[in-house]
Amino acid sequence: MSTLRMTSDLRRQLILGAAKRCFARHGFAGTTTKSVAAAASISEALLFKHFPTKSALYAEILAEECAADPALHRLLELEPSTGTLVILIRGMVRHFDEVHALPDQQEAQRFRLMMASHLDDGEFARLIYEKVGGLIGPIFDVSLSRAIEAGDARRIGREPMNLFWFAHHTLLMVTLTRLPVVPCLAFGDGTDFERQLCEFILRGIGLNEAAIANYLDRDLAWDSGQPVIAESA
Repeated sequence: MSTLRMTSDLRRQLILGAAKRCFARHGFAGTTTKSVAAAASISEALLFKHFPTKSALYAEILAEECAADPALHRLLELEPSTGTLVILIRGMVRHFDEVHALPDQQEAQRFRLMMASHLDDGEFARLIYEKVGGLIGPIFDVSLSRAIEAGDARRIGREPMNLFWFAHHTLLMVTLTRLPVVPCLAFGDGTDFERQLCEFILRGIGLNEAAIANYLDRDLAWDSGQPVIAESA
């Protein structure tokens, strides 16, 4: 049983490795499951046993990349708290800000694929939401609860994860307006824009003004990639 499972796991990694090369060379639109199967030296039918669609394959690759991100690992190692919640929101804001800023446009292409999925069958978007929610949702949920217990936030509604998705969707739409060469809206750039967006989201998820001013203004070691001790988180 374990030998069979190991063989299956290794084959899955072989498929993912081949798919990464294909997507890097030809992009999402130019890659087919047939070409990935050929690159992995397996049949297309065998590929479908592991990944039923091209969207599922691509979503798994993105999830692996996200899970391997050192910044995410640092975040997940933090004690859930008001400070951790602020760090999470700041990180989300900066991540989406990079979509239009990175020179290789890779993130922008992924973002366009995500948006197109909403207007199509939604499969790719659903898969990405599932992966993102599974990775980040728990620490958001617990940190928000800790912030409420500490008096730094008030409870809004009965579904905390809705607040996470409201924040996520706000950033999606802001990014969408900035994606063209000539942005649809001129928000401006730099630290003032980042702070304004962070404050808007933090207020929306229930943080009070004192907590926002306290934690958002801190010179966190997080920004320099250093370990963040409990007192500063």
